[in-house]
Amino acid sequence: MHVHDHAEPGGHVPVMLQRVLELLAPALEGPSPVLVDANLGLGGHAEALLAAHPGLHLIGIDRDPTAIERSTARLAPYAARTTLVRAVSDELPEVLARAGHPRVDGALFDLGVSSPQLDEAGRGFAYSYDAPLDMRMDPEQALTADGVVNTYSEGELTRILRDYGEERFAARVARFIVREREAEPITSTKRLAEIVREAIPAATRRTGGNPAKRTFQALRIEVNGELSALEGALPAALDALKVGGRVVVLSYHSLEDRLCKQVLTARTRDTSPPGLPVPLPAHQPRFRLVTRGAELPDEEEVARNPRAASARLRAAERIREPE
Repeated sequence: MHVHDHAEPGGHVPVMLQRVLELLAPALEGPSPVLVDANLGLGGHAEALLAAHPGLHLIGIDRDPTAIERSTARLAPYAARTTLVRAVSDELPEVLARAGHPRVDGALFDLGVSSPQLDEAGRGFAYSYDAPLDMRMDPEQALTADGVVNTYSEGELTRILRDYGEERFAARVARFIVREREAEPITSTKRLAEIVREAIPAATRRTGGNPAKRTFQALRIEVNGELSALEGALPAALDALKVGGRVVVLSYHSLEDRLCKQVLTARTRDTSPPGLPVPLPAHQPRFRLVTRGAELPDEEEVARNPRAASARLRAAERIREPE
């Protein structure tokens, strides 16, 4: 990764940038390649791809109007080769159809929360700031973290914290939240973080970083429907790829990575009935894995960009059209 070439505004750096460029390059060698960036964010990966491939047309998708605004400014030198759309990633087929590019040569998913969302205290994503409990990537949607924390049942909260936060003490945290909100609504990130800290046993609090981390992750995923969006968007992107086209996915927690692995494994598996002397053409895999398992950032990158520490990268290539 060339930090000085592609540093984000405010010093943020696109994660595993050099590896993303390497993996997508073979798919973008044609005269007029098209790539969809399904989680545009600040446009750091997009800028580097447009600079590396002078014939590339990039379609960028993000639900956050701030991300679209900032990326539009950042990618202004490439405006003739970009189509930026405010949408949720699982609207990808409709976005590509409207852009006149139903089939693409590359697809990039840089999942999770973006740096501006974390760094702007008022968005309520981070437990390190005291802010209203919001956590919406799309500020116009109705559901907020405040709504989840103060209206979901104890059972629903337990499920979210367990399934989306992988929180060992999900039931205990949910019980503390319900008890506290009966006295007074929980409306700030600071208050929620304090409640979670009280709920986590002292011995556990001494290890593993801020005890509120898993609860905040779970609420963010619930508020924004992140996993359901990925469940729709990744298969749609694979369907849109031309032969030789590649998808690269950067995930930042085990739930995203597990879902990505499941989708890619299903697409790269021969589904012929067992025991046949030769594979059936209709059942042969249409994709191949380009990475062996999930690739991790190297120590140098993590030292330079701590937010890369949890990144997991997977990639696949379409090798044949459907029968």
